[in-house]
Amino acid sequence: MGNKKKDKVKVVNNGIDTKEDFGYSRLDQYNQEATEKLQHHYREILKLLGEDVQREGLLKTPERVARAIQFLTHGYDFDPHDLLKTSKFREDYTQMVLVKDIEIYSLCEHHMIPFYGKAHVGYIPDKHITGLSKIARVVDAYSRRLQVQERMTTQIRDCIHKTLEPIGVAVVIEAHHMCMQMRGIQKQNSVTTTSAFTGAFMNNEKTREEFIHLIGSKLH
Repeated sequence: MGNKKKDKVKVVNNGIDTKEDFGYSRLDQYNQEATEKLQHHYREILKLLGEDVQREGLLKTPERVARAIQFLTHGYDFDPHDLLKTSKFREDYTQMVLVKDIEIYSLCEHHMIPFYGKAHVGYIPDKHITGLSKIARVVDAYSRRLQVQERMTTQIRDCIHKTLEPIGVAVVIEAHHMCMQMRGIQKQNSVTTTSAFTGAFMNNEKTREEFIHLIGSKLH
């Protein structure tokens, strides 16, 4: 589940320095060996496309792309289960906890073209809760990989269910896929929605309806 790579630099959180939070830090360092290998391959790709890699505008492009792809896939560096365990607390709260409108940016594993949107994650605690930011970090850890939306939805659900052992978990993701917008069928306004539930959200219709109602409401 974790697929943690120790030779890659730990990244993240929108440029905010949170070094004390399970190794998250500013992305101002890169694995130099990986960067050099990647930029070599990107330079060759540019040549195959018919570009002049010596022209001014492209001189630094292979290096920039090498660094960018490391950032876009930094989710491989983290075990999402460990992210939750670092902030797991006992609490006698048994009502729904909902973190909605979590921005996601991922790369489709079929064409390595971005898809982006929002994730809505809810759970009903059973003796344990987690820090709210950890829910967003779990989403980020899975989305910053080569992905398909369907698998990412169930990975987020299963991670929270296994680590917190709640009464139930609900995950809904709404995303725009640029592989459908920029190429292929070229449908600009299509949105793909996936959902995954466990426990009370699967077995109790009223609980599931409450979750669906809340993620659609503009309470804020």
